[in-house]
Amino acid sequence: MAEFLAILDFGSQYTQLIARRVRENRVYCEILPHGTTVEDLKKRQLKGIILSGGPSGVYEEQAPRCDERIFSLGVPVLGICYGMQLGCEILGAKVIPARHREYGETVLDLAGSGDDLFHGLKSRIKAWMSHGDRVDDVGGDFQVLARTQNCPYAAVAHSRTRFYGVQFHPEVTHTPEGGAIINNFLYRICQCTGDWTLSGFIDDQVKKIRKEVGRERVVCALSGGVDSSVVALLLHRALGSQLICVFVDNGLLRQGEKEQVEATFREHFHLNFHLVVASSRFLQALKGVTDPETKRIRIGHEFIEVFRDATRKFEGVRYLAQGTLYPDTIESRSPFGGPSAVIKSHHNVGGLPEKLGFELVEPLKFLFKDEVRNLGRELGLPDEIIQRQPFPGPGLAIRVIGEVTAERLKVLREADAIVQEEIRALDLHRNLWQSFAILLPVRTVGVMGDRRTYDAVIALRIVESTDGMTANWVFLPSEVLTRIANRICNEVVGVNRVVLDISSKPPSTIEWE
Repeated sequence: MAEFLAILDFGSQYTQLIARRVRENRVYCEILPHGTTVEDLKKRQLKGIILSGGPSGVYEEQAPRCDERIFSLGVPVLGICYGMQLGCEILGAKVIPARHREYGETVLDLAGSGDDLFHGLKSRIKAWMSHGDRVDDVGGDFQVLARTQNCPYAAVAHSRTRFYGVQFHPEVTHTPEGGAIINNFLYRICQCTGDWTLSGFIDDQVKKIRKEVGRERVVCALSGGVDSSVVALLLHRALGSQLICVFVDNGLLRQGEKEQVEATFREHFHLNFHLVVASSRFLQALKGVTDPETKRIRIGHEFIEVFRDATRKFEGVRYLAQGTLYPDTIESRSPFGGPSAVIKSHHNVGGLPEKLGFELVEPLKFLFKDEVRNLGRELGLPDEIIQRQPFPGPGLAIRVIGEVTAERLKVLREADAIVQEEIRALDLHRNLWQSFAILLPVRTVGVMGDRRTYDAVIALRIVESTDGMTANWVFLPSEVLTRIANRICNEVVGVNRVVLDISSKPPSTIEWE
């Protein structure tokens, strides 16, 4: 059993960042509900615990709390922000509203005690604060490790337990030395060995899949994206021909996408690959539809029907493989504030396993996106799929603003192919989160060859992001934008104007629909 670090979640917007920082240090961790019991924690090879931040105040009546027995387990505990306040309060200190709240970059003065948590750091460092409460009156059981101008207990250590608390957020990039602090906690304090690797993860998952599935057959809805591709290769390694991969050509794909996916998985990897051509069915379902949410719902429903028809001919299929990632798992069980407001339906088809009578296999459900990409490299997945930009499940249907027709899809597909070609030619795709074309439901007057035209408009969306939660627009070199615009207007019949979207997320979303 690999060594394990538990992160108890108190609702911080940065909780997933904590997990990513721990994983970067080759230590396996999971985010668990804040009420996880000591009995559950003892079932793992527990090396340490991190208490996340959170929006509550520890003195509030409904404030989330942890099992107080964790401080008697004998393993180190690191409290971050709210986690520090809660740990200090449980261990006898007081928490009060701060006279001067701290938000943003702050200078941290280290006490110079040579403590392991701040080992190797200078006496003054920058740290990111985000708190309105602070620890006060710690008594004689705490050692002060750091302070700021407005926070006398910015970092502490408890003398009788192995509890450490930091009022700032070491997990964010705005704390430049945060990585070193987390590394110190993991290796100098928790004595971790860093035994978690993706190659080891593959071996563990292969054994687990074989044990779970046995001799049953598994069907995988293969889209060609990195998540479903990694799932397919991982299950193929574990099950061989027991795995059935179904690729649905819904007519909403990018240029050459069907051919690329088929060549990769049927011809190169020799998977049990089945192509379903259903473009006419999807176009019929979208006929006359202009509302984006209706598009998503109809595409989702049609996919279920197409997938149902395709899998009926396979006997003995008990399981459905899905590329669920760790952020999806965490968000679906968040104990804070109920479900988020629906901005748009998720591109994964909800309810598919239940509707088809399958049991789920989700081998990636404890991995982050960057880990999945690295796993794909371990499995030999080609770079053009590993580095593939996120592509919406409804495909080009939500980039054709307004009604989706075969003619409008053709225009967008050709324009988007030019965007992709020019971006790849400059090797820009590795530094971009997404770059694509959108077909607008407007026509404008233009002049081509001394003749008046009245044709369509293409918008360019080019953004950078780390996780898709926020995004900034990217201004490409003017010569690149000029070349893209000229090529689209010259080569795509029916387009006479190209515009650039310079909106960030928020307030905009990355996709237009």
